[in-house]
Amino acid sequence: MGRIHILADQVANQIAAGEVVDRPASVVKELLENSLDAGAQRIVINIEGGGRKLIRIADDGCGMMRDDALLAFERHATSKLRSSDDLLSIATLGFRGEALPSIASIARVELVTRSAEEIAGTRMEIAGGKLLLCEDAGAPPGTTLTVRDLFFNTPARRKFLKSENTELAHVTALVTHYALAYPGKHFELHSATHALLVAPPVQEAAERIFQIFGQDTLDKLLPLAAEIKLEHTGLPELPPWRRPADYAAPQPGWLRIHGFTSKPELEKLNRNSIYCFVNRRLVRDRLLMHAVSEAYRNILPPTSFPVVLLFVEMPPEEVDVNVHPAKTEVRFRQAGWLHDFVRDSIRNKLTVGRPAAAFLRALTAHPSAAPALVPESSTNHRQAATPTSDGWSPEISPDAWLPDSLTNSWLPESRLPESRLPDSLLNQPDGDGFSLTAPPVIASPGHLPFAPLAPVQTAAVSACSPQAPAEAADGAAASPSLHGLASLRPLGQLRESFILAVNEEGLWIIDQHVAHERVLFERVLRQRRVEQVERQRLLMPMLLDLLPAQMVTFAAIAEELEANGFEAEPFGPRTIAIKAAPAGLEGPALERMLVEVLEQAGNPEQAENLETARTRIAASIACHAAIKVNTPLDPPRMEWLLAELARTEHPTSCPHGRPIVLRYAWKEIQRAFHRI
Repeated sequence: MGRIHILADQVANQIAAGEVVDRPASVVKELLENSLDAGAQRIVINIEGGGRKLIRIADDGCGMMRDDALLAFERHATSKLRSSDDLLSIATLGFRGEALPSIASIARVELVTRSAEEIAGTRMEIAGGKLLLCEDAGAPPGTTLTVRDLFFNTPARRKFLKSENTELAHVTALVTHYALAYPGKHFELHSATHALLVAPPVQEAAERIFQIFGQDTLDKLLPLAAEIKLEHTGLPELPPWRRPADYAAPQPGWLRIHGFTSKPELEKLNRNSIYCFVNRRLVRDRLLMHAVSEAYRNILPPTSFPVVLLFVEMPPEEVDVNVHPAKTEVRFRQAGWLHDFVRDSIRNKLTVGRPAAAFLRALTAHPSAAPALVPESSTNHRQAATPTSDGWSPEISPDAWLPDSLTNSWLPESRLPESRLPDSLLNQPDGDGFSLTAPPVIASPGHLPFAPLAPVQTAAVSACSPQAPAEAADGAAASPSLHGLASLRPLGQLRESFILAVNEEGLWIIDQHVAHERVLFERVLRQRRVEQVERQRLLMPMLLDLLPAQMVTFAAIAEELEANGFEAEPFGPRTIAIKAAPAGLEGPALERMLVEVLEQAGNPEQAENLETARTRIAASIACHAAIKVNTPLDPPRMEWLLAELARTEHPTSCPHGRPIVLRYAWKEIQRAFHRI
């Protein structure tokens, strides 16, 4: 008998389930995407036991007829593909036809569905891939799919699941991000005890962010929008022998990006706060992650990352989503061009906006490893982790994929830390235990200034304030920026290190070293771009002894060093002779700068391209040539420095990410003196 045989369908489905479904959040993702593809406007999700016991998703989509419902659980049964040509332009979230049969092979599934064309609906029960029941049932148009006892027949997979709280956090993060991607749809997420997310439909993505995370989070984000026509390269076309008589060449279409990117004052210690959607599909893509990081290069420290919610829209022909069973990875036809467009769009937004860091907010701002966008929980949620000052949840799994960016952030009631409770709620009796009492409600006379409300189309309770759109718009208009730098009048120096200046907006504090560093950095880059770098020849060549590895690094970057104003050549096996250097560098500063550049370039963990090496060398030149702290400046020189800083593209931070300017706003000063 031969050794090779065909696997049974049940085994094949369980193998596919291992690729598509690895935890309850994966089930929610597949079913949620099916609901969105079905045109649902209202999606309600119920979770019990972190998804182990129960996952129920009800929608008001198109539903299915009886025959379609029976066929949907067959492997590779789909309504979204007809031929292999359709793979070139996939416009739906799901298309493989593997989700339902894979889920049904490892759980107990109940499907209740009805299309608008039929009088009666269909109810089906499947356990472990076996059909147990199929009958008529009364149901509203749409689909309700219930998954119980996940991995009940695959204990090896079940034992690798995390705690119920961790799995629930994964589901919460996933649903939250799809709610952000589809602001015009209604999302609800309920656990066994309370509502985790209730998000009625809104018009704009900014309203959705305000609705879920509040005004404080929205104030720290900058709106982003850019588009460009894809006409420089054509789209893939059918070969001539396959073109029908009425064939027309496809139109290039547009590449559009929109979303929100954080101000430089908001820093994270990992990339888990960068969320990318391609044609509203939540993906993890290194190309887009790298483009975002490059946009913040020399604006944030190398070990810090921004908070970005990025939506990329392009013709389906430009992106291949058929590269991963879970559809979380994609490939772009014009990857390099897309990378540069995303990078330049975000950088231009930071250049035009020039956000200024408020003095009081900068005092408490610090990089944190908070994961990303998670909804603020109410008191009923009993969230164990206290929200940080920047409004983000404080726990993270660094190596997690997108829906898994949250770790255990929920504790059962028995493990709720007592220190988290307000003192007014703790009532310690004489006995061994304690009881919770509600705080007294103080009467407030007068009328509340409610604004007139527009009629609400849903009966659900929303976390959004009635005045959310207006408040968000006012907050965006009043956002502090650095456009007023040109009008600053210097008052003097603080310990010969910080410049104090004023204008109509308030009091400004400028770090003179990093301000001059930013001015020199952009000047060096401009001069390098036109190959007109200012250099000065040394009276006597400076000899610099290097390690063998540094000599190898010097040979690799010698051409770039020469383009930046250096004239150096080997002077023996381990020595180089420096004959000229960029203007402003001399003596020990020149030696320290070269050693720093060679050490950074020789770091095997920092693989870099030519552009990265160019900016790194320019940053090092600017740092060592800039005005130092504890250096007295006369008023004309302070005025010159402020004027030059106002002309830079990014006066927010130095090339190494430290803030340059802090503003103590006029309203903050008045408030501190109880004038308002």
